[in-house]
Amino acid sequence: MNTALGEPDARAAVTFLGTDRIEVLRFQEGDLVRYATLGMSAHPMTDPTAMLADPVKGPRAELVLSVRAGLADTDKVLRPLAVLAASPQVEGLVVTPGASLDVGEPLWPEAPFTSALVGEPGGLVEDLALDDPMDPVRFLPLLPMTPNEAAWKRVHGAQALQERWLTHGTDLRDPSRRSVPLD
Repeated sequence: MNTALGEPDARAAVTFLGTDRIEVLRFQEGDLVRYATLGMSAHPMTDPTAMLADPVKGPRAELVLSVRAGLADTDKVLRPLAVLAASPQVEGLVVTPGASLDVGEPLWPEAPFTSALVGEPGGLVEDLALDDPMDPVRFLPLLPMTPNEAAWKRVHGAQALQERWLTHGTDLRDPSRRSVPLD
C-alpha cells in the first residue's frame, strides 16, 4: 500500500469489543486525501452460513476512500471507516464489489452520505499477494452514496448506479456533492 499511496501522514486505531484492532491511515496527494484501512485483512472473510470458518483461505480486503481535500471535515471519517472494516469480524459479512456498506449516520460532519458502494479492486492499489494457500488482499474503493442513491441502487443495482454517475459526470471524490438525478 505504501508504494501505491506513499507514506501516511496520519493514522488512527479503533478496537471494537471482540475484534482485532483496525487502523485507518490517511494519505495526502495533491488535492486528494485518501483513507485506507489496515487490519480488515488480518483474517479471511467468512460466509456467515458456513459451518466452519477456514482460518487461512478466503477473501481478504482493505477499504480505500478518496475525497477532495479541504472541502469538508473528512478526517472524522476515521471511526466510520473502522466500523465498516470491522464488519466482516463483527457481522460475518463478506465485502465484495457492488455491495453497499452503511454506517447509519453521516460519514463525516454534514456529509450527505451515510453509506458507500464498494467498487472494483485493482485501480489505485493492486492486490497484495500473500503466501499460499492464502488469498491475496484486495483493496476495495469506497464510493460514497447519498441515502437516495443507496435506495435507488437497492432497486436497480450497483451497475445501473455507476452508469448514472458516469452519464452525469458525477465527481465521486467531492465530499459535499449532491445526489445524482435518479428519475
